[in-house]
Amino acid sequence: QVQLVESGGGLVQPGGSLRLSCAASGFTLEDYYAIGWFRQAPGKEREGVSCIKNRDGSTYYADSVKGRFILSRDNANNTVYLQMNSLKPEDTAVYYCATTRLRVSRAHPADFGSWGQGTQVTVSS
Repeated sequence: QVQLVESGGGLVQPGGSLRLSCAASGFTLEDYYAIGWFRQAPGKEREGVSCIKNRDGSTYYADSVKGRFILSRDNANNTVYLQMNSLKPEDTAVYYCATTRLRVSRAHPADFGSWGQGTQVTVSS
């Protein structure tokens, strides 16, 4: 069964950090062109946060998270991580990971599939 499982979300104060994990089962992440992280806040559309290309490890970050979030991968464990630093209240959302075989250069939700169930991130004092 092809499955992506996100974990690592939680409640954190502004300025804090969290590390999200996206573990793949039933397939190998390297089989896909890119892996992406996305988020959706209540009442808002899902937006792309970051993605990494499997071929060369190059990454894309949305302007809103550039310099604060770091995406990395562990091929041995078939897992992708999103290190989130200097968190802000506006980062509050459900975070999802997804894969694509399309030759993307950025994380556009419509280009990705095999969505996980998501993990809630709440940034609040």
